[in-house]
Amino acid sequence: LARVRDADATLVCYPTDWLTDGTVHPGDIDDPDRAVERSLAGGGEQGDYEHAAARNAAIVDRVAAAHDDVHAQNAAAFAAFMNNHYARPMDTATDAERTRFREEFFPRNAWPSADQRDAIEASLAIIDEIAATTDEDTA
Repeated sequence: LARVRDADATLVCYPTDWLTDGTVHPGDIDDPDRAVERSLAGGGEQGDYEHAAARNAAIVDRVAAAHDDVHAQNAAAFAAFMNNHYARPMDTATDAERTRFREEFFPRNAWPSADQRDAIEASLAIIDEIAATTDEDTA
């Protein structure tokens, strides 16, 4: 079943066996991981798309200049994810957003090669290192 939680514009999907007389009782749920919540507002706090896209492009360019194509391609995929889903710079991604990128967006939308899949953790670390030395004014 699915419903929209209006308070925070979140789609909540849960198994029908959680219902008892049409109501879900949280205390009766044995495995909350069976539910899925997705923000309909783009995943939470939104930023300025143009600023985020410019900063992310600068970081991708620096990754490409300093590392091989695999890391540059992974950086570009992460930039696309952060631009389009959160309108925020890559270096502001939360652990949950990084997990969503690695587990959902990356395999389904980036069409990664085996080399890209093998390097994704290293690529994310490289992005963090480069972002830490990328001035906001140059982005």
